[in-house]
Formats: sequence, structure tokens, C-alpha cells
Amino acid sequence: MSAAEIMIWEIMGTATLTLLGCGVVANVTLRRTLGHDGGWLLVNFGWGFAVFAGASVASPTGAHINPAVTFGLAVNGQLDWGQVPIYLLAQLIGGTLGAVLCWAAYKLQFDTHDDPGNTLGIFATAPTVPNKPWNLVTEVIGTFVLVLWIILTPGLESGAAGITDFGNSALGYAGVAFIVISIGNSLGGPTGYAINPARDLGPRIAYALLPIRGKGGADWGYSWVPILGPILGGVLAGGLASILPAT
Repeated sequence: MSAAEIMIWEIMGTATLTLLGCGVVANVTLRRTLGHDGGWLLVNFGWGFAVFAGASVASPTGAHINPAVTFGLAVNGQLDWGQVPIYLLAQLIGGTLGAVLCWAAYKLQFDTHDDPGNTLGIFATAPTVPNKPWNLVTEVIGTFVLVLWIILTPGLESGAAGITDFGNSALGYAGVAFIVISIGNSLGGPTGYAINPARDLGPRIAYALLPIRGKGGADWGYSWVPILGPILGGVLAGGLASILPAT
């Protein structure tokens, strides 16, 4: 697969992810929506199935849609390191694009929301108890679970041109939705479980640039945590998987 083809599919898949993922948070957060106050469980299910949709769209590339997955597969020897920058750039572009589309879908609700200064959480994550070293640990653990599950689940195999196919056996990409929902329910409370740098950084950039009335800051001082934590988690998962006995 060419670099251009990887770019196209990863952009589309990651844009689908953040459009639907940010969309469910907007539906729950903004006042004049049918999903207002839908709660944490609705958000978790929304993000889980956003991952399913995004991965399904990006299936021709191996459905990474997450730099942590890309790094984990490269460390595990399932992806050529020369392709890593292509994936990362596409994921960042897609993550930003999907967030912009989410804003466009909910523009009237953003315009009439009575607390616009607290809308960053629709786009990006934040800790409930700010402590960057421990917030980092939380993101590492959550992402480690995700990437190790992806790598170890039956169905992972190297395809043509160094593209990895993780079909997750009979479940297909729906299996990814279940593990993301599980991580959200069990480990998402402290930081909002970014577990994906592109899912956080792309929408955070979009939030900083979008003309949202009365919006607050993008909290760039925290932004490195949901970037570094998931990457470390992905690398650790890929490294561990590479030394485990073959099954």
C-alpha cells in the first residue's frame, strides 16, 4: 500500500473516530440536545462504538487510528518503522478534521450553550485530580491494556506491504469497541482515558482554532500527558508482547 493510500484511509478512519466520539460528549454536555445529561455510560458506549466505526473505515491500513497502536505494532515487529511517520501524520489530521465536523454538527448548540467556557471537555481530556505524574501513569496503564489486547488477541497477522491486520478473531473490529468501553468504565474516571494521542491532540487543536463563543483555553500545560502516556503504554505493550511465548 502506498503512503498516499495509508494517509487517506487513516485520515478517514481517525476523522470518523473523533467525529463520533466528540459527538457523543457534545450530545451529553450541551444543553439543547436530545442526549443532554445522558451520563458517563453513554459517553463510554459512544466512544467505544466510535472506535469500532473508525477502525472499520480504516481497515485497509490495518485500522490503527491511534499512534499508540502504531508504536506498539512497530515495537512488536508487526509494522515497518519507515511507515510510522505516515500513520502519525494521518492520525493527527484525521483527529483534527473529525473534531471540526463535530463542531459543525452541533454549532447551534454551541452558540446557545449557557456555559461555553467549560466546553474543552467535549474535545479533549482532563484529569479529575490534577497531578501530571500520576495522570501519566493512568494513561499508560489504560493504553497498555488496549494495545496489549490488540496485539495478543487471535487474528493479528502481518499482511501485504507491512500492513498489519488485527481482525480479533470472530468479533472483528467490534471487539475493539468492547475493550474501549471496558477501559472507560474501569480506568477512565481519573483522566477521561485519552488512550490515543491523536484523539486528544487533534481535537484540542481544533478547539483552539474554532470560533466557539465564550470558549475557555485549550489547557496546553496538560496536553503532553495524553500524548506521552498513551505512547509509553503502546510501546510497553508492544515490547512485552514481543518477548511472550508464542501461542
